[in-house]
Amino acid sequence: MIQRPRGTRDFLPDEMERRRHYESVLRDTAETFGFREVQTPIFEEAELFILRSGPNILNELYAFKDKGDRDLALRPEMTASAMRMFVNGMSNEPRPIKMFYFGQCFRYERPQSGRYREFFQFGAELIGNANPETDAEVIAMAAALIASLGLEGYRIRIGHIGVLRQKLSQAGVPSERTAEVLQRLDKKMYDEAESMMRGCGVSDEQIAEVFRLTETVGGKEVLSEVPGEAGEYLSRVVDILEAMGVADIEVDLGVVRGLDYYTGMVFEAEAPSLGAEKQICGGGSYTLSELFGGEKVFSTGFAIGFDRILLALENEGRTHSPRGLDAYVVTASEDLRLKASSIVSELRGNGIRADIDLMGRKMSKAMKHAASSGARYAVILGTRELETDSVTVRDLSTGEQELVGIPDLVSRMKDHL
Repeated sequence: MIQRPRGTRDFLPDEMERRRHYESVLRDTAETFGFREVQTPIFEEAELFILRSGPNILNELYAFKDKGDRDLALRPEMTASAMRMFVNGMSNEPRPIKMFYFGQCFRYERPQSGRYREFFQFGAELIGNANPETDAEVIAMAAALIASLGLEGYRIRIGHIGVLRQKLSQAGVPSERTAEVLQRLDKKMYDEAESMMRGCGVSDEQIAEVFRLTETVGGKEVLSEVPGEAGEYLSRVVDILEAMGVADIEVDLGVVRGLDYYTGMVFEAEAPSLGAEKQICGGGSYTLSELFGGEKVFSTGFAIGFDRILLALENEGRTHSPRGLDAYVVTASEDLRLKASSIVSELRGNGIRADIDLMGRKMSKAMKHAASSGARYAVILGTRELETDSVTVRDLSTGEQELVGIPDLVSRMKDHL
């Protein structure tokens, strides 16, 4: 028996219905913020992701050569593709440009709980200007998306990458080594970060000061400890968020997002129910388009790990009940099946989710199958009913039933539903 590839999943009908439900909730919420959906190819030129993340990303890419000897890769994330699309075809559009996307991404890494080699990402980008209003708008939408799914135990932490960049520069870390140190701090690999800083000649006192900054965590009051313009900027972002009704924002200078193109505000959302690997969303403000041949523009964006947030919902006991069928048409005898096909077609044509026995079951077995399928009503066609151009409509949860004329069946079913 051929098995699915490691790190991938099959989604059976109930799970697929659940996923589509939550996808639609995310899409609807994003649209209330004025964001519009876009879609990019699942594979791109490999250079796109190398330019964004550096050559080390090759170890995680599903990269290949096509028949034209071009180096391509399945996308490991979607921000690079979205910004490449902006450079190719949207750079002359009026700003701000608000877009969101949903799709599959691929990374060759060790599968674990909530992490797969094929995973799904919901993200958004706001391309326009570097200001507190833009950053607050994006954070507010991320918070609204998470809340719209019904997740309760989550928190949003915001920081400013410029604070640590400045501190590392003052301590003597060369600009070409800054990203490496930030990446270690981002992953909480403090021993490696310390070793790198020592290798750059940073003193113990300065290293301690860097670590102290990453431990600056609290409410709005800790912004007084954030030096210079960054503190004033974050204070303005928090003020706007409070005006928008986004409460309980935590200031955390340990939010690093260790990639070169992040320029200012950065943020993450966590779901403690996931344990140690609790991040469900991450983003910030950045410049990236110039790497892909476009003009330098300021953007703010984020990505939500769709698989991880669904797991967090499960851990909180959130369930989604499949809708099931509205009606299941059952016949008392074989000679009535033609009429039954006409009835089920009429129901479907009027937006009623309906099915009919296709296996030639006897009526009693067909009724059992109707109940097990999750249908709300059985529409029973027998010889006596047909004599009066009627059917019996039975509520499969209560057993109550009534005789309904076939011409009135659609309107009566809609009344019930």
